[in-house]
Amino acid sequence: MTATAGAAAVTALSEDTDRLLAAEPDVRADAPDSVHQMRVATRRLRSVLRSYGSLFEAEPAAALGAELKWLAGVLGEARDAEVRAERFAGLVEAHSRRGTVRRDALGTRLVRAERDRYAAAHAAVLEALDGERYADLHVELALWRESPPLLPTRSQLPAPQVFEGVLRADRKRLTKKAGRLSTVSGAERVELLHDIRKSAKRLRYSCEAATETIGAEAAAAGDRAKRVQTVLGDHRDAVESREAILVRAEEAEADGGSRRIYAELAKAEQKAAKKALAKYPDALAKLKEHGHVRAPEPASGPEKHEGTSGKKAATARNGSGPAVHAE
Repeated sequence: MTATAGAAAVTALSEDTDRLLAAEPDVRADAPDSVHQMRVATRRLRSVLRSYGSLFEAEPAAALGAELKWLAGVLGEARDAEVRAERFAGLVEAHSRRGTVRRDALGTRLVRAERDRYAAAHAAVLEALDGERYADLHVELALWRESPPLLPTRSQLPAPQVFEGVLRADRKRLTKKAGRLSTVSGAERVELLHDIRKSAKRLRYSCEAATETIGAEAAAAGDRAKRVQTVLGDHRDAVESREAILVRAEEAEADGGSRRIYAELAKAEQKAAKKALAKYPDALAKLKEHGHVRAPEPASGPEKHEGTSGKKAATARNGSGPAVHAE
């Protein structure tokens, strides 16, 4: 029997919840890449919730989305500093071997400064994980797993029918933004590329959530969206790294130092950004040439799914359930 859309969406959300909770102990231990894994799980949850939001009651979905956005923001401060520290260390190492910069001259201002920022941001992450707001989020995620606030009619539709529509909408959002790229320039173009990347990431996650329901076609579409996301992510990382280097250059100059070595690194990051962006047209073309993902023909009607009326969850949220914190 074909699963209902509500049951399939809740399964996808539950899997992402498991990823989030599994990453928490490693984040507390400051294990390598742990902040990244928890941030990705949080973003996946929020993205899937947005893509499949038409299956859920609007108010609790918006409240959960706001809390996930808060958590992703806390984790993001640490992750961004971690990425910059790693990137700067690689740049300094590469250019010191070529003799274009002195490693000791840049180590403190670039690499160590970002590592200090990471340490402070990680401490803020631990404080958040020990706080009441995160504890409330834990409870809310458990409620969504056990008694999700599904809309009684739409959630009972066959999953392939609903999921195909979601993937179509997410793909259309991406291609529409991509079509605007030739109309903008400068800083506006950089920000539009970032928006295109976020839309590609949303399509990727909605495809991955639909893979069990739709099958290999959804998985392949997710891979193509991931490719667009990756090349634009590499571009964004280089752009933001260059901007941070130029800020440090101004600080060095204010302290009586030279901007030259920073200019060398900024130039390298500008080249890296161009190299990443050169891969974007091909990645987008491959995504577009395959068209919309289509669900397989239904074999029979949807099966009944117990516990999806949302009554238990509504009682918990309106009564003894956790408070909802506004973003």
